[in-house]
Amino acid sequence: MSSGIVDSGVLEGLFDVIKSRRGQSPDSSYTAKLLARGRGEIARKIGEEACETIVAALDETDAEVIAESADLLYHLMVLWAQMEIDPADVWAELQRREGISGIAEKNARPKK
Repeated sequence: MSSGIVDSGVLEGLFDVIKSRRGQSPDSSYTAKLLARGRGEIARKIGEEACETIVAALDETDAEVIAESADLLYHLMVLWAQMEIDPADVWAELQRREGISGIAEKNARPKK
């Protein structure tokens, strides 16, 4: 569906922009406003965007799923920035799981 070459570097660039909004005036940036409101509000937005992605997947076009997925990724990265989680740590976790059965990986997790 993509008409041009785009790679995951766009995520790194977006995360840098998100981090740069920490401490800025909430009046100047939606990202700064989310960061100022804290983890609870960011988590709520992630839930909202996840639901919108699900609805789009069930009832909408591919374009809507793409748009909602972008919103979901953005809000997830705002959470990472707020919690000072480096995306490289998430990528490392995904890499650690590479080649491991999803069932085996889930069964190996500590019980809560």
